[in-house]
Amino acid sequence: MERDDEQKAMGRITGEQVEPEGREGLLMRLVYMILIGIMLSFAGTALTVMALVQFILMLINRGAPNERLAELGTDLGIWMAKAARYQTAASDVKPWPWTELD
Repeated sequence: MERDDEQKAMGRITGEQVEPEGREGLLMRLVYMILIGIMLSFAGTALTVMALVQFILMLINRGAPNERLAELGTDLGIWMAKAARYQTAASDVKPWPWTELD
């Protein structure tokens, strides 16, 4: 089951994505990179808070993770991976909010 979840997540990160029509200019890409960089900073903070909350919940629930929080963490991680792919020019597809959130 865990292997299926990992394959599903990788498909969401690297799977078929709609490439934008035409290429954007480098100046516009820089603007998007700055905005996405700021969003990644907030996402990193949110991930840290979520990890701490999940750990506390696991302490309370004798090691059982909160499934909704775990799924949110997966979604956040996938968004961060897509953002990193755009930042490093591995992809021309911008992450949410410019494209659909899987």
